[in-house]
Amino acid sequence: MSESSFQDDVLGELGDDKLTEIAGLLGTDDSGARETVAQTVGAMTGGLRQKADADDADGVEARQAIAEVAEAEPPLEGVATLGGLGGLGGLLSGGMMAGVLAKASRPVAAAVAKRTGIPAATVSRVIEMLIPVVLAVLAKRASGRAAGTGAAGAAPGTGAGTSGGTSGSLGDLLGEILGGGKK
Repeated sequence: MSESSFQDDVLGELGDDKLTEIAGLLGTDDSGARETVAQTVGAMTGGLRQKADADDADGVEARQAIAEVAEAEPPLEGVATLGGLGGLGGLLSGGMMAGVLAKASRPVAAAVAKRTGIPAATVSRVIEMLIPVVLAVLAKRASGRAAGTGAAGAAPGTGAGTSGGTSGSLGDLLGEILGGGKK
């Protein structure tokens, strides 16, 4: 009942300092930054869901990245350990999800810019700041789901029994990791 949304988890992982940094980049206050981050994360996860459902090379890559996240250990605790954007590839073994998210960043930036009126280049900079945080939250949610701990990362009504079923049920896996869908 009190499951936090994926956007809420990203905002929590982001922390006040990074949120203030994003607010400065956007030329807004923390509330405006929260709203923009939530919209951006919603667009990113929606795009990831669409890619995973696609029956093409991008779909295959997205499904492999999702499986990689599901099998990975949570890499880091807290945004402070990220040390900037240079270490994206090391966040998850192989860094495939970082690549998938980076590829999706341009269309996501365009969509968020159209919706908010913020320049796409500025939204792209925000996305660059969000990718490591999104990766950390994905990994935490996946590990919580796989462990069957029922922690905030596990969606209600999902069991650990499906953790090995990445073949054929990746849509379900992605839904469990991301939660109830985009906002």
